[in-house]
Amino acid sequence: MEYRVKSTALLDIKSNIIIGLYEKGELSPAAQKIDEISQGYLSQLIQSGEIQGKLGQVLVLRHLPHYSAERVFIVGAGKKGEINEKQFKQLIQDTIKAVKATKAKEVISYLSDIQIKDRDLYWNIRFSVEAIESSFYQFEQFKSKKNEQDIALTEVIFSADENSAQQAVAHAKAIALGVRYAKDIANCPPNVCNPVYLAEQAKALTTRSPLIKTTVLGEKDLAELKMNAYLAVSQGSVNEAQLSLIDYRNHPNPDAKPIVLVGKGLTFDAGGISLKPAEAMDEMKYDMGGAAAVYGVMNAIAELKLPLNVIGVLAGCENLPDGNAYRPGDILTTMKGLTVEVLNTDAEGRLVLCDTLTYVERFDPEVVIDVATLTGACVVALGAHNSGLISTDDELAKVLEQAAAQSTDKAWRLPLGEEYQEQLKSNFADLANIGGRWGGAITAGAFLSNFTDKYRWAHLDIAGTAWLQGANKGATGRPVPLLVQFLINQAKNA
Repeated sequence: MEYRVKSTALLDIKSNIIIGLYEKGELSPAAQKIDEISQGYLSQLIQSGEIQGKLGQVLVLRHLPHYSAERVFIVGAGKKGEINEKQFKQLIQDTIKAVKATKAKEVISYLSDIQIKDRDLYWNIRFSVEAIESSFYQFEQFKSKKNEQDIALTEVIFSADENSAQQAVAHAKAIALGVRYAKDIANCPPNVCNPVYLAEQAKALTTRSPLIKTTVLGEKDLAELKMNAYLAVSQGSVNEAQLSLIDYRNHPNPDAKPIVLVGKGLTFDAGGISLKPAEAMDEMKYDMGGAAAVYGVMNAIAELKLPLNVIGVLAGCENLPDGNAYRPGDILTTMKGLTVEVLNTDAEGRLVLCDTLTYVERFDPEVVIDVATLTGACVVALGAHNSGLISTDDELAKVLEQAAAQSTDKAWRLPLGEEYQEQLKSNFADLANIGGRWGGAITAGAFLSNFTDKYRWAHLDIAGTAWLQGANKGATGRPVPLLVQFLINQAKNA
């Protein structure tokens, strides 16, 4: 799909146009002009009750009197000034569905004059592009009979003339690209997407952007580094663990400290000896959602060429039960030197991450953000709506919350205090790998915090937001929008 920004005179439009109508028959600025051109035709439809402006209502009109456009799509925008971001995105998807049905090849959108509560033109156009791209997504690589989308639409033009509109399109396209890559790799079945496959995707990034260099560490490398906790998780699988380092360099100062993003990449998590219930275990292919998100973010920033140094780390691993699998009761010595008593082998993500978080100290990072489908407890606490945010740095937490609000990729900060460390005490080691039933999302974050004292750090638990269940089962691509927005903001501040 092509997106353009162009200031277009209404009288010059010959193809298809999208305009908004508020409730109680209140016309948007573009609709007012078309009503004048058509000598009150829209007003007549309003008076007859044929169009009411109810949110999401779409009416397609052909060959309006005295007007040259082939089709006019009139979109209900609800009460003026009260539409929120979620409603606006749904409105856009409903509109595009109607456009698809007509086989229109090009549409010119005047929905940029629809007011989204507390948002400006930039966000209107950015949310439009993101919503359109989401509506076109399909994952059918493994279907022998594909559901071909019979779509004629190839171009959407936004009627606007501000530089911010051009920037909105560029940002939205890059974010949508990152989301698509994240979805594709997360939706991939675990017999294909194993740690080696994940590493191959990371290496392929070097062919897409000259700003990226990728290095992959195998189990021999990890053993030499004494990343014993990471390797313990992997030892029940025949698929070798792979740690992929995607190094993006584009800061004006080549020595500028990098921002490091660490993604948990459990390409399948059966729970190990502490075996998960069989129901919905197929969804454990999504336990690499953190790595998928980091991979998507690296694609997006390469597209945007942000003036930053960013290192994306994909911690690829697989957790399976086997005669060689690690056991409850094992004590592991981490790369940092702290010992961990394994009380539950299904609390494996934190063991992979703790060594990875120690490893990235060598980059002298500006900040480190780890992204992980870490705990079911986070899903219980926040559902599928908000990612859990934990940080030892208040300022970093604030800027991540800001990025979440801006991008509508929601996150909620959870507390972190000394009392949660008490739950991780072990009689036999420095730490236990679980802290009991209560506050499980927080004690998982507290565990990780023991390995982050050398830098500013935040943790995003995306166990509830990385994928959807039920009829709409599939990866969401979250939190790619949040993280890309954070990086856009960092680039502006730099």
